[in-house]
Amino acid sequence: MLTLGRLPPAVDIARSFAASGWRVVVAEPFKRHMAGTSRAVDLSVQVPAPAAGPAAYLEALQRVIDNEDVDLVVPVSEETMHVAQLGDALAGQDGAPDVFCAPGPATLALHSKHDFIALARDAGLTVPETVRAGSTKAAALAEAQDIIIKPEFSCSGRGLQRVARGSALPETDTAHIVQAELSGDEVSGFAMARAGRVLVSCAYRATVRHGSVAVAFERFNAPAVEAWIEQFVAATQHTGFIAFDFIVDAEGVPHAIECNPRATSGLHFVTQDDIAAVITGAKASADLRDDTLLQEFWSNWTHWFASLRDGDERRHTGWSLRRARDVTWQAKDPGVFLLATWSTWPIIGQALKRGETFAEVLALDIEYQPEDAA
Repeated sequence: MLTLGRLPPAVDIARSFAASGWRVVVAEPFKRHMAGTSRAVDLSVQVPAPAAGPAAYLEALQRVIDNEDVDLVVPVSEETMHVAQLGDALAGQDGAPDVFCAPGPATLALHSKHDFIALARDAGLTVPETVRAGSTKAAALAEAQDIIIKPEFSCSGRGLQRVARGSALPETDTAHIVQAELSGDEVSGFAMARAGRVLVSCAYRATVRHGSVAVAFERFNAPAVEAWIEQFVAATQHTGFIAFDFIVDAEGVPHAIECNPRATSGLHFVTQDDIAAVITGAKASADLRDDTLLQEFWSNWTHWFASLRDGDERRHTGWSLRRARDVTWQAKDPGVFLLATWSTWPIIGQALKRGETFAEVLALDIEYQPEDAA
């Protein structure tokens, strides 16, 4: 059972398991979604959104597990923070399915933009100075250098603010962190892991961004980034998907600025058949695809259309549209690509209604908030 179907990584996971002979069920708050248009998915079940009540969401997942005789639960995106709590409840029960993620407290510590930094620092890894907003340390850090302030629990760059050195810190009504702003190249890292061992990892960078979200991305060799990931995974004994945002300085040293304990675009670089194999333990490690330049075509095309008045951006985006391979297209499973606008309309319509970007609204109903801890 996949616990989300609206994003392209869910399609990769579903196709991989179906090709390995598994029956794939998707539990998703939206009635229609991207993975639901794939031939790899046998059944989609609409469940309540976590934002409407985490307890009701977890109860609905349990019903799907019972009704469909689920053997394995694979969380995909921001709902992972909720599904990890389901994993805690199932642990030790006879006949309960395995859940491919870390336990609830460990997952939330990774998702916290404050606690993750502490974990990385304790592991001897490079991170920027990061403190809680409202503290005397935060005021001192803001006085000393340019800083970034952002919610402790957020996604897709929502709520991020840059504050120049010496400027007054904005008032916030939720938990925020203050982080030293670093200079360097923005790089992403992705890995799959089990019990502290990396099954596959890669480094990649955005080549085209639509708002704060990459819609075209390129994989490249970055041994320092992969070594950072391996050391962190070993130190935390992580199981599941995990991703990081790095700033790589002029000396080539990666500094992790935040962690996402979920699948990201980096999953698309993993050989599709290997995804299910390493999750189930059929293979000890996964290979990376030969393709190093990928795109989400429809999102990239939307960005190209929006940049018609910007000659440089239009040409750059047009180049990636021609060169990059789409992450969802498969001739034997064409519906995912051809029906992408229809399947993502619940998100598109919401974005139009709210006057926000696709990225800003796609996780509103599934993201974790501190009050959900109850």
